[in-house]
Amino acid sequence: MTTAAGPVPRPGIPGITPYVGGEAKIAGVERPIRLASNESALGPSAKAVAAYRALAGEIHRYPDGGADELREALGRCHGLDPARIVCGAGSDELITLLLRSFAGPGDEVLYSRHGFLMYPINAQAAGATPVAAPEQALTTDVDALLEKVTERTRVVFVANPNNPTGTYLGAAEMARLHAGLPPSVVLAIDAAYAEFVNRNDYEAGVALVDRAKNVVMLRTFSKIYALAGLRLGWAYCPLEIADILNRMRSPFNVNAPALAAGVAAVEDVAALVRAQTHNQRWLAWFSERLASLGIPLTPSVANFVLARFSDNRRKNADAVFTLLQSRGILTRKMGAYGLPAHLRITIGTGEEMERVAVALGEIMASR
Repeated sequence: MTTAAGPVPRPGIPGITPYVGGEAKIAGVERPIRLASNESALGPSAKAVAAYRALAGEIHRYPDGGADELREALGRCHGLDPARIVCGAGSDELITLLLRSFAGPGDEVLYSRHGFLMYPINAQAAGATPVAAPEQALTTDVDALLEKVTERTRVVFVANPNNPTGTYLGAAEMARLHAGLPPSVVLAIDAAYAEFVNRNDYEAGVALVDRAKNVVMLRTFSKIYALAGLRLGWAYCPLEIADILNRMRSPFNVNAPALAAGVAAVEDVAALVRAQTHNQRWLAWFSERLASLGIPLTPSVANFVLARFSDNRRKNADAVFTLLQSRGILTRKMGAYGLPAHLRITIGTGEEMERVAVALGEIMASR
């Protein structure tokens, strides 16, 4: 359909607010401390970098359209059936594929109020209506989600742990949520930060996928594996849903260097353990330092903290963001998530966290 003014997009698309990532540059600062996008503190595995570089002479070749080697590696690592794994250009692509496959005009897509912004954005892009359920203490509320389910609900997204709050649902609560959903509703568990979690009651989603036909677990290589620049993610699904996603995705949706780096990253267990150990140490250290400065924090199990600042215009979130930026430190504003009084701060290197703690101490002590 066109008009004299030009082509007309589908209804709803002009109303989408585009996703804006964390800032990466500060004018006049050559190497800012980048703590705005939950990127890895330690960088990628040396083996993954080597595998990426080894593909330099082969980039004129198409990649493996089935991502067979990577799916096999993931299967070995997690004890999963590779036939039930679908790889994508980041978990973002898999979110898009799920919504294009299972939701459309007249349907509803349910998510937690402060969940990842790509859920409502992609729901709107598919023509569906995003529906947000309230949270309790910045934590996904199972009862609130179930109360929002209607006959039009098609997909429920739960980020576990949640971005940007860092909170999580234990396995029992996630199972309770699934039990309350109709079999026709897809429960998508976005476990992008699963490798960082150090809690006995946490389960990334494998168990639910294994016993249900309407659960999908999403994972990414962008966080603990530090391959955000390559755009690589995967989904573990029932065979029927894997078949649908494979029909919907592009034939060569993951590039060859990303596939090679992904295999090497999965197999480099030592690098994974180093990243986990680093995060556990500095998450605890930084959380304690901010608490000592009187900055309220939401308890986090991921690789970031959500800090709340006062309503004082000289020390509110906007003011602190600007003052940190003037010191070469980038954090993430949370207004788009409905949390304008907060900043999200990624766990960086030890030196970076010490510098941020000192800067925040100076800011909070100032008049």
